[in-house]
Amino acid sequence: MSVSAILLPVFVQVGLIFALLLWMGRSRMGALRSGEVKVKDIALGERNWPNRATQAANAFSNQFEIPLLFFVLVAFAMITRKADMLFVVLSWMFVASRLVHALVHTTSNQVPLRFMAYLAGVIILMIMWVVFALRIFAAQAGVG
Repeated sequence: MSVSAILLPVFVQVGLIFALLLWMGRSRMGALRSGEVKVKDIALGERNWPNRATQAANAFSNQFEIPLLFFVLVAFAMITRKADMLFVVLSWMFVASRLVHALVHTTSNQVPLRFMAYLAGVIILMIMWVVFALRIFAAQAGVG
């Protein structure tokens, strides 16, 4: 697989993270400008943001949980040259699940739907890790 094919889903995931960061910042700045939130209310880390700003912040923070395992796996797969077409397809499926999760999280925030997107991503990522591990051990055993 080409490096660009392997990294394109990573770039989309990173783009999602930056988009959520900008949305969170815009929401928070808007709350400060409108006077809905005072600097003194947040200076000590207290969470006094309006619901929309909190929703954007939670969606942003969530991108540093399960996706961290995705980023690490992509790096390992590239270093070991174990990223093939199946890996890229599963990467896109994972990133699609994260996009759906973020979309639900920042719009309707329907927890059952958000959970299904989250669960789908976790299952896909688990499959990716299992396939990667099997390929590593198969290669060491001389099978692959």
